[in-house]
Amino acid sequence: MMLNEIILEEAKKIESEIIAHRRWLHQHAGTGFDIADTKKYVKAELTKLGYDPQDCGKAGLTATIGSGKTNQTFLLRADMDALPIQEDSGVAFACTNDKMHACGHDMHTSMLLGAAKLLKMHESEIDGRIKLMFQPAEEIFEGSKDMIDAGVLKDPNVDAALMIHVMTGVPMPVGTVVVSSPGVSAPAADYFSIAVQGKGCHGSTPHLGVDSLSIAAHILLALQELSARELKATDHAVLTVGRLNGGTAGNAIADSALMEGTIRTYDESVREMLKQRMTEIASGIAATFRGTATVTFTSGCPTLTNDEVMSEKAYKNTCELLGTGTVFTSAALSKGAAASGGGSEDFAYISQQVPSVMLALAAGEPDKGHTHPLHHPKTTFDENALAVGSAVYAYNALAWRKE
Repeated sequence: MMLNEIILEEAKKIESEIIAHRRWLHQHAGTGFDIADTKKYVKAELTKLGYDPQDCGKAGLTATIGSGKTNQTFLLRADMDALPIQEDSGVAFACTNDKMHACGHDMHTSMLLGAAKLLKMHESEIDGRIKLMFQPAEEIFEGSKDMIDAGVLKDPNVDAALMIHVMTGVPMPVGTVVVSSPGVSAPAADYFSIAVQGKGCHGSTPHLGVDSLSIAAHILLALQELSARELKATDHAVLTVGRLNGGTAGNAIADSALMEGTIRTYDESVREMLKQRMTEIASGIAATFRGTATVTFTSGCPTLTNDEVMSEKAYKNTCELLGTGTVFTSAALSKGAAASGGGSEDFAYISQQVPSVMLALAAGEPDKGHTHPLHHPKTTFDENALAVGSAVYAYNALAWRKE
């Protein structure tokens, strides 16, 4: 048998183990960097397999396998954090702590644990090194950068990287893989807040105060003009104000107001321009109405850029593993364009440092009961995708250096 056939067969044999990992992880969800139970579980499972897992950053883990003879290192990444959502999926192993793996990170982590076992079976065939990256805090766009700052791309130095993200609620057969075509596949994201300061007073004497809510309303409407009048037709950006709070009584002028939202962009120059103009617009409008406004950009991440060579290799290798009828490029599905999703992904920080590629794995068809999208409290996933994901991780790492 060829290596691709062997890996796929071995992945199917350990499918029940991978499912067991997934269900435990799902039931013990944690958010952000607060994932102590998840980290402890992953660390213990890696140790059982014969790895020497190392802490990395605030809550991350790494493990390395291979001889290092070629001095080349391939990184496989899985994120481990959940969302602050009260689960309503109806599954028997639902989480009950008001946190939920509604984005499928439990799937990713269990698939990489499965891949870790497959790689151990083929350790003698790894002439370079394969580094496993188990990452916290993806949902708040902080975990990847934290692990990079802690040295995840060093000792040994990483030469290339790959990640998988599951999809659900999509009309694709479970196990279908979409390989990102070269270029940007996920936009940069920036969370922002705008603190508006006015002057509170009684509602009957508005001339004695400065209405922070009125200022905030003018800022909100003005920000919409950025897309309509300051971006080229070929630029792509989304600016959302999702929260506006101010005031405590209906008969009083609000002393202060707070706006919060996000911007998502596919070009770094557009990203910087929007941030600059948002600051200018907010402060200018506030000054016009005798108040002040402070714009603060909190967490965020750059664009996820897929390397051309990595994209080509991942497509070729995954086709070898699963067959051409099961693997597609994002460009093929979008009729020639390098399709970009709306959701951001902090693997982007890795992609800015080393040649990288993002793969999507279908794990839930609507006509088979998986009708809700990612991040929904009723989201469910088809566990038949798990063994496939483990095989895709492992085979891409093993086949990376093949000509």
